[in-house]
Amino acid sequence: MDSFKDFNISNQLQYAIDDLGFEKPTPIQVKSFSVILSGKDMVGIAQTGTGKTFAYLLPILQEMKFSKQVHPRVLIMVPTRELVLQVVEEVEKLSKYLNVRSIGVYGGANINTQRQAVAQGADIIVATPGRLYDLVLSRTLQLKSIKKLVIDEVDIMLDLGFRFQLINIFELLPERRQNIMFSATMTDDVNTLIQDFFITPTTVSVAISGTPLDNISQYCYSVSNFYTKANLLVHLLKNKELYNKVLVFVSNKRSADRLFEVLDEQFGYEIAVIHSNKTQNYRIRSIENFNKGKTRVLVTTDVMARGLHIGDISHVVNFDTPSFPENYMHRIGRTGRAEQEGTSLLFYTEKEQEAKEAIEVLMDMEISRIDFPEEVEVSTRLTPNEQPRDDEPRSAYKKRDESLGSGFHEKSDKNKKVNPGGSYRRLIAIKYKKPKTRGDKNYNKRNKKK
Repeated sequence: MDSFKDFNISNQLQYAIDDLGFEKPTPIQVKSFSVILSGKDMVGIAQTGTGKTFAYLLPILQEMKFSKQVHPRVLIMVPTRELVLQVVEEVEKLSKYLNVRSIGVYGGANINTQRQAVAQGADIIVATPGRLYDLVLSRTLQLKSIKKLVIDEVDIMLDLGFRFQLINIFELLPERRQNIMFSATMTDDVNTLIQDFFITPTTVSVAISGTPLDNISQYCYSVSNFYTKANLLVHLLKNKELYNKVLVFVSNKRSADRLFEVLDEQFGYEIAVIHSNKTQNYRIRSIENFNKGKTRVLVTTDVMARGLHIGDISHVVNFDTPSFPENYMHRIGRTGRAEQEGTSLLFYTEKEQEAKEAIEVLMDMEISRIDFPEEVEVSTRLTPNEQPRDDEPRSAYKKRDESLGSGFHEKSDKNKKVNPGGSYRRLIAIKYKKPKTRGDKNYNKRNKKK
């Protein structure tokens, strides 16, 4: 299909698409539209950044008719709070000329406010599994009217530990419903979930997880340690015209904060950082500023690697080489979206060499290496994790100082005494002794008279 008009969608949806400036659907949107419209269960395997959100929203909104009922008809579950806000925003864009009510519910926000919003009624609920389960248990939200269930980024949802909530929510949903699932990878846990709750689903696959995106140029630098990586990144970011919108991925929250301190000294307000320890309002504000171009560089952990639509990212920097090769694919998918050109940089140390090679094996290609710039200082400063450790095991026993003499001695006469037990039992034993025969009750009496 060359145009959205080939979908034969309603005029109201077409007006919204025209307002957004979209003309040509992506492959996942083309393959998913007719399957979802047919009402069959569907499993979509597609790389991040391929337009999965519109792939399920278009056919759902095409079928949705006006209703005043309070209980929702469509449930969309996503793994993170940021994704909830993004999906709700996409629903609002597409339903601009439709009478569709949508609500987003997620943890980290006032649950009473969300209860009031849900009580007023909605057609589409977008939720994280944890908060959704809380609202269902409190009977604020009823799932009896759900006709379509969408689970987006299900693999990362299971990785975050939402399996318990997902299974319980499945049990509370009506049996007659359409299940729609999207994932970037097909893991054993995802496959088990499909077998347990889906009815002969149609699988729609666009690109396997290890397929590199053709419009992303990939390069790598061999770097000695964390602070040398920081020096290299500062050097690159000084070219503001080239590096105009940069997303930097690090392995954990401590590294994110440590790197932010270095970059903040050089670039100040141009830098922002987000991770799970930051407040919800701070995270939302940082993403909005990055989207609007108020901040040029966003440092984050993998919480941003899935699903979030941030347009026009010029560079993705893998400051730390991810341990799982698939995560590299999700990270670099943040750039080069909607068929635009993008660039990915990978910094790796000697310890990360093996992880880098695993990524190349997954993609079946070698990442182009760039020589380390001579003008960049190689730092001798090490992070706590990089500092050498003492090889001697902590549990090693110290030798005893022989000058202290023997550690053993004979017990004193007082301590040699043995406690024979209570005096009452001893006196009774002497008085009555033990009978010779068990049944002769008069033996002790006769023996006493003698």
